[in-house]
Amino acid sequence: MRIIACFKASPDVADIIVGPGRELDFSRAQWKVGSYDLNAIEAARQLADQVGAEVIGLSVGGEELANTKLRKDVLSRGLDRLVLVQGSPDADSYQTATALAVAIGELDGYDLVILGTGSSDRYAQQVGNQLGALLGLPTLNAVNSIAVDGEKIRVERALEGAEQVIELALPAVVSVTSGINVPRIAGMRDIIAAGKKPVAEQSATMPPASAHIVSLLAPEQVARGRVVVEGDPADTAAQLATFLKSL
Repeated sequence: MRIIACFKASPDVADIIVGPGRELDFSRAQWKVGSYDLNAIEAARQLADQVGAEVIGLSVGGEELANTKLRKDVLSRGLDRLVLVQGSPDADSYQTATALAVAIGELDGYDLVILGTGSSDRYAQQVGNQLGALLGLPTLNAVNSIAVDGEKIRVERALEGAEQVIELALPAVVSVTSGINVPRIAGMRDIIAAGKKPVAEQSATMPPASAHIVSLLAPEQVARGRVVVEGDPADTAAQLATFLKSL
């Protein structure tokens, strides 16, 4: 069995600087694997350990994918090898899904493709569904649990007021939620072994962009309203009740 775990390199939000006009400065931001993608990688590794499968990490991006530290980090999380596709760092979801579909089609077979619920930067939550459509495979998002059962998988999805259990024939594409697992923290042995794992690089020809970012600004800061009530407990309770009724 072969499992593909897709991920995206995203700037570390802790390093982003907000300018006076709410513009975002990414110049000092370090690149890291998206937090939701770590759930996809962990889900792939856990399944692989259960059924004896190979896990391939697949990513589309720009120069950030050449970062040795990033490569080692993602390989140390449980991937057996990496396939990195050089494309546009600002690709929209359809461009990304198209590049992933082409790369997957060039692999020597696969059984399951796992993605995170969304990327840590844009969080469009569209790539998984678009990828499944491009590959012509059964596709599900919002998956909280995956179990392999022969030639199919059984997945659970949390709905509002209900839990949905679905069986999917393989191959299939699923996008998992952050609640599916707790990603492992790589140990020293994992980090050392990561440097010896194979990494393949290829380029991608992307279709024209279907969406364009018009602006990207930090949320506008609103001063907190503050009401102070004083007096004995009965008096402060009355003041608080009056204030709440006025809202």
